[in-house]
Amino acid sequence: MAQSHVSNGDDAHGSVGGYIAGFVLSVLLTAASFGLVLGGLLPPRTELVSLAALAFVQIVVHLIYFLHMNGSSSQRWNVLAFSFTVLVAAIVMVGSLWVMHNASLNMMSR
Repeated sequence: MAQSHVSNGDDAHGSVGGYIAGFVLSVLLTAASFGLVLGGLLPPRTELVSLAALAFVQIVVHLIYFLHMNGSSSQRWNVLAFSFTVLVAAIVMVGSLWVMHNASLNMMSR
C-alpha cells in the first residue's frame, strides 16, 4: 500500500542548510552570552542590556530558521497569532509589575 503525503505548496519548509545556519547562529549567540557573563568586562547594567539584546536576536533567529516565520502571505496568520501572544504576555508582565510596585509603595509607606 503506497503512502501519500498531502502538503500545501505554499508552506515554507526548511532546508538542511537553513537548519545548519540557524543552529550555528544559535550556538554563537549562546557562546557570546556565556562569554559576556564569564568575562566580566562590562559594568552590570551594560551587561544586562547586552544580554537582553543577544536574547532578542536569538529569539528572532529561532523564529526565522526553525519556525519559518516570515512576511509571506502564507505565514500571515502565524505572524499575527504570534504578535497577539507577545502583546498579551507583555500586558500581563507589565501589569503584574505595576500592581506589585503599587502594592509595595502602599504597604511600605506606613
